[in-house]
Amino acid sequence: VMSLTVSRVLHAGYIFECDGIQILFDPLFESPFSRNCFAFPPVQFDTEKIKDLKFDAVFISHYHDDHCSFDSLNLIDRSTPIYIYCLHEEMLVWLKEFGFKTVFQLDLNVAVTIGPFEVMTRRALDADVDSIFHIRAGELNVLNVVDSWIDDETMQKLTEIADWDLILWPFQTMREIEVLSPLRAEPADRRIPHEWVEQLTKLNPRVLVPSSCQFKFESWSWYNRAFFPISYAGFKEQVSTFLTKSEIVRLNPGDVFVLNKKIFEKKSQLNWVIQQSADEADYDYSEDVKPSSTSEVAQNLPALSPEQKRDVVDYLSFDILHRYHSLKHSEEGFFGSETYWKLSVYDENGLATEFNYRLAGSIMQIDHQQVSDRLWTTEVPAYTLYRALEEGESLTSMYIRINNQRLSGALEVEVQAADVMEDPLVRCLFTGVFGSYQLAQFERLKPL
Repeated sequence: VMSLTVSRVLHAGYIFECDGIQILFDPLFESPFSRNCFAFPPVQFDTEKIKDLKFDAVFISHYHDDHCSFDSLNLIDRSTPIYIYCLHEEMLVWLKEFGFKTVFQLDLNVAVTIGPFEVMTRRALDADVDSIFHIRAGELNVLNVVDSWIDDETMQKLTEIADWDLILWPFQTMREIEVLSPLRAEPADRRIPHEWVEQLTKLNPRVLVPSSCQFKFESWSWYNRAFFPISYAGFKEQVSTFLTKSEIVRLNPGDVFVLNKKIFEKKSQLNWVIQQSADEADYDYSEDVKPSSTSEVAQNLPALSPEQKRDVVDYLSFDILHRYHSLKHSEEGFFGSETYWKLSVYDENGLATEFNYRLAGSIMQIDHQQVSDRLWTTEVPAYTLYRALEEGESLTSMYIRINNQRLSGALEVEVQAADVMEDPLVRCLFTGVFGSYQLAQFERLKPL
């Protein structure tokens, strides 16, 4: 009977071993990763032991920094073949310049054979970014959904396979948009999406692992009670009502399980993943959590040097004007009409410096007098703004707060209907930007 060993690393990171061949998926050997994502339950990694590991291949589902991190890849032997799904050629160039001798760009629906493994990359709902892995080892079928959503075309292909031995399913929805403007966000109902119910019912796996996520934010962060509405226990309780014959098994970082046609059971523990808690830690969402003010958040962050402060002021005085003008603009939506924008930047003492702008079409001008009744406000800590400008801070770790006050009459109705991702700061920092986090890592770690 063929057996497959499945080891959990962190987030979407897994090691599959069969017949002495080891393949690694979405390597992540960091806590925190992506600036402020701390392993949950907490773990540490023995990096010296990781450097001694030998993998026959590494598969990366997409370029996001919690799946493709140069700090983690730096621990892997450069002779290891890297297979990555990424439509941006720059990432392949960076990986090669980082020292990896063999780098392949994965194509959808094309199988890659590594020893007893056949890995098929499947289309995700956001095919410009994500992908999904179907792994075969002999008669065993494993679906690694990573942290993607499955589109209808892929779902049709997957349902043609009647025998799923193991599915790694991204069980956590995340309120990435809601925390940007919590004043107007509706509480989560803590229910799993109806699409998941339909898809899991059709796939009907023998074993289901709630996968991905596995992180929390800084200990002081109000996000910890507002960002993750579905707990492990809640996921299992809901899924058990319709997957009555499936075994739902939680794998913590470091857990090693063996899978064959008869069993899926714990075998051992990775000796280089050091668990910091014996508890089965779970998420605790609260509808009543009080968001910390941006001033309070900023006081938990480091101070900028005088030179760094000047860089921020220069950007907000000059560069942002040109950047905004370079973006595409629509006559529809909130910013289709002249708008007064107030940006408040908070220092380490929680004190704000205000930058005031008039927005009209593609034009952004500094304007200290409010010349329009249309008001849009943005708040951000100076520290995270600097990191975004210089080192590729992600939106999730910036603690941006948008429209943190109630407005009157028709303007409040407009603001409620507006897309917070149209925020001028968000657009200027992130629109059309690829791999800034990894590029900063690459520049710091690249061989001389």
